[in-house]
Amino acid sequence: MQLPPRLGWYAAHLLVVAACYYVGARLGLLQALVNDQVTPLWPPTGVAVLALVLGGLRMWPGIAVGAFVVNATLGELGTTVLIGAGNTLAPVAAYLLLRRVGFRAELDRTRDALALVFVGAFAGMAVSATVGSGALLATGAITRGDFWSTWTVWWTGDALGVLVFVPLVLALRTLRRRPRPTRRWLEAAALVGSTAVVMAVATTHDLRLMYLVFPFLIWAALRFQHAGTAPCALIAATLAARGAAMASGPFAGLDLVVRMVTLQAFNGTVVLTALLLSAAIAERNAARAAIERTVAQLADVVSQYQPLLLGEGAGLPLKPPEERGKSEER
Repeated sequence: MQLPPRLGWYAAHLLVVAACYYVGARLGLLQALVNDQVTPLWPPTGVAVLALVLGGLRMWPGIAVGAFVVNATLGELGTTVLIGAGNTLAPVAAYLLLRRVGFRAELDRTRDALALVFVGAFAGMAVSATVGSGALLATGAITRGDFWSTWTVWWTGDALGVLVFVPLVLALRTLRRRPRPTRRWLEAAALVGSTAVVMAVATTHDLRLMYLVFPFLIWAALRFQHAGTAPCALIAATLAARGAAMASGPFAGLDLVVRMVTLQAFNGTVVLTALLLSAAIAERNAARAAIERTVAQLADVVSQYQPLLLGEGAGLPLKPPEERGKSEER
């Protein structure tokens, strides 16, 4: 039986969401810290929130299928169902909360940046962390003493997936296809490369220099706005998560909970700084463009009514300044 065209497209979109969720999960599991399935960076949450923001609530079956398939390869059926349900409910809750506060995908307002960090990532992902950690505890996969460390890693990974991947994809959607000067591309390449080098050094040495990434975020916001800060934030957060997973650099010698708290504080600060700066500059540019349009409109109005303002009569050509002066003397 052949599906109707609209239903066929809907099914295809769900399959794409499920496939992207699965691929992101396999990448995230490379750094699993607890029970081979709890990781400090979980890209599928970013995929899920993006699917809901761009496609609406009807995309949730694709998220559910992807979550079930991923978890089916990691544990028993009961655990798979519970964790899959939590992994589906968290993005749905985040999406509903974002829609409630009026979130816009353009990320061109400071309120959108704050909503994505605190509502979409921190608040929404607490659902999956609670359900997932509770499922592992109920099935005996972890002990009661390991619950909060597991919860912390789970929440950090899910929130980080939202913080780094959602802004990046939304930034790519706003890019316009137009020719750019070569020096512009060279500056962008230098920005991305410098950010990667600084973070690679800061997360592998005990010098505690991760704060050096902030000048590069400011550079990105001033010169490229959201399209520049999103990839820089992705690089910084990914390398920081790798350092936390390997307990290297500034994360060396810290226990698991402290590492996750440090990682979440750093990543939240990085993403929030990047988004707020980009949104503030975007708002400034929009205000400037609005003022320029208003000035241009006022100039058109003045040019149309200039004859009346000078007392020469509507629709009559203006006299040269010399003749107007002679008329006044008479």
